[in-house]
Amino acid sequence: MADIFSALVLGLIEGLTEFIPVSSTAHVLLAGHFLGFRSPGNTFVVLIQLGAILAILLVYFKRLLSLALALPRSARARHFVLAVLFGFLPAAVIGAIAHDFIKNVLFETPMLICIVLILGGLVLLAVDKIQFKPKYHDVTEFSLPMALKIGFFQCLAMIPGTSRSGATIVGALLMGADKRSAAEFSFFLAMPTMVGAFTLDLYENRNMLSFDDGMLIVIGFVAAFVSALFVVRALLDFVSIRGYAPFAWWRIFIGAAGLIGLTLFG
Repeated sequence: MADIFSALVLGLIEGLTEFIPVSSTAHVLLAGHFLGFRSPGNTFVVLIQLGAILAILLVYFKRLLSLALALPRSARARHFVLAVLFGFLPAAVIGAIAHDFIKNVLFETPMLICIVLILGGLVLLAVDKIQFKPKYHDVTEFSLPMALKIGFFQCLAMIPGTSRSGATIVGALLMGADKRSAAEFSFFLAMPTMVGAFTLDLYENRNMLSFDDGMLIVIGFVAAFVSALFVVRALLDFVSIRGYAPFAWWRIFIGAAGLIGLTLFG
């Protein structure tokens, strides 16, 4: 029962934090550490992310369907799909090469995660204060070189605590996107990235997972899906109005609280 409760809580945390720039991986790993929750090869943390991706697919279903139908006749649609694939390419290559190091070293270092949370929060505060003059207000207008550069920013999130969405959003802002389109491109880029991570991790750990592990993953998966639905629907309007400072302060708070907790309780 304790593991079922932990899986439910961690799934909710995953869904609530996946698409905001606070690092869902850091939150789930730290919460799992203090809850005493363990999964073989930290597979639970990666596999439940697909629940959040299904939330994106549901929210954007009509847009994705119209995009797919437009591919044969629309150069704009083909360009956008190619841009997303360009953005995905760096993570696909580097993630496959560094997979074992990320899972066995970085995921197992909670002190590093807390420090990166705080540093990322400071970066996000600095970026939020910059008065950008955006050139792009529509994700379908992002150039292929711009998408590739954003993809390299996304690779920074392989360090737990960096935040995949935060890295891609900051990268897009620096490349000339406005806040809304930066967040939206992060959504679309998450789809191939997290499906790829899910597939690789499931394959790598296929022999380590038991029936009980699978049940806990399903619980976390469903919880992540439900909670992510609320975030995806509200995030774009929120960042357009409030910016990213609230998330930056949250990162700093969680990172500091984690450091204190690790110092006191290990």
